[in-house]
Amino acid sequence: MSATDAVSIFAEGTYAEQIRELVDYIARSRPEEERPAFVQPFVDVLETTESQGPIEEDEARRKKVLTMVLGEVKGLGDGSDKEIEGFFNLLVSHYIVLLSGNADAKEQLATLLQTIAASPDHTLIKYRALSNIFNALPRRSSLRLLVYKTLLELASAHDELELLGLSRVDVEKWLSEWDVSQEEKSAFLQSIASAYTTCGQPEAAYECSLSYIRSLSPSSPSAQAAAVDIIAAALRLPTLFDFDAVFRLDAVVAAKEHELFSLLQIFLNDGLPEYRAWAEAHPDVFAKYDLDRTQLERKIRLLGLATLGFQNIGRDLPYATIASTIQVEPSEVERWVIDVIRAGLLSGRLSQTSQTLHITRATVRTFERPQWEALEKRLLAWKSGLAGVLDVVAAAQKKGGAEAVASASTAAPAGIETPAPAAPQAAAAA
Repeated sequence: MSATDAVSIFAEGTYAEQIRELVDYIARSRPEEERPAFVQPFVDVLETTESQGPIEEDEARRKKVLTMVLGEVKGLGDGSDKEIEGFFNLLVSHYIVLLSGNADAKEQLATLLQTIAASPDHTLIKYRALSNIFNALPRRSSLRLLVYKTLLELASAHDELELLGLSRVDVEKWLSEWDVSQEEKSAFLQSIASAYTTCGQPEAAYECSLSYIRSLSPSSPSAQAAAVDIIAAALRLPTLFDFDAVFRLDAVVAAKEHELFSLLQIFLNDGLPEYRAWAEAHPDVFAKYDLDRTQLERKIRLLGLATLGFQNIGRDLPYATIASTIQVEPSEVERWVIDVIRAGLLSGRLSQTSQTLHITRATVRTFERPQWEALEKRLLAWKSGLAGVLDVVAAAQKKGGAEAVASASTAAPAGIETPAPAAPQAAAAA
């Protein structure tokens, strides 16, 4: 839907002819004997009397008859998908020109949108009609927000969010363009997160919730409630191990007195002993926030193993050290190592012979001063190692060049004068 920002409407005929086309389409759904009486009031407004000018020059009459047409739209109408799409495209094109600037424009559009969304059947054409309305409206129009909220409600109600092709780039672009308040922008982000939750997509809902909280004032009551919710959501997700993004939210920091904040700090910095101590001190919190105690224990073990790996990159870790850190039997170490590798937190090679894990890469939970210092030491060690390698290579090249010159001198034919050995630079170049 976001591939275009405008829908071109090519309508033939005069304004009066186009209105008659809309009215005749609406009349199809009525019994044939009722159609003349239904159409007549529109004909009366469209007709030009001696005291009136042409309706094309009379904006008040054009607005009046278009408002009458909008009031009679009770569904998608009795037509093919192509006819339905054409009807709403033509209707909305006139609405944008004549009525979108009126005081009751939002209410009129909201009624039309709900009529489309609530109509039975024709699921795909409903999405297309609503998308066309969205794209036909000016980019900065506040009415675009209303249209997309209707699309979200329709898609989430039928578990069809994938039909919208929604992306974070689109959302950020729209929010930067729409002429709406910050409160409305925040509410829109919250509605997207709710739609993903309704459709059983907690990972996408979590990402949208992060954007929603960032849009709020950290000290507002809504931000404090959202901060607790996002901490609980991060802890609940079985595949989420990066808690740094949550911890850096101002609203979350402002909630530092909450019981879940201390648990968040454990997952950011500590290990299994601290988690178990917290769990014993807060036994009621798990049910209160729908947290799985066993799942959380698994996550803290994997995070503890990743931290141990980060501290020992390039080294061989004995199974016994790993078992002690995550408090499991040595016979279970390999299973936990495989789990942490699958989670993307660590890379390495297991050796059953030596009962060690060689660490080649590990994820750090947060990147503060200690992590920068560790990185600096590691880079300096690599720099020193590379310098040593370069020295060895240079020495080998020098030795090889000298041996080549000596070999050439020994093999020179009799009667030919052998040149003196070249300077080191020339020998190396040779």
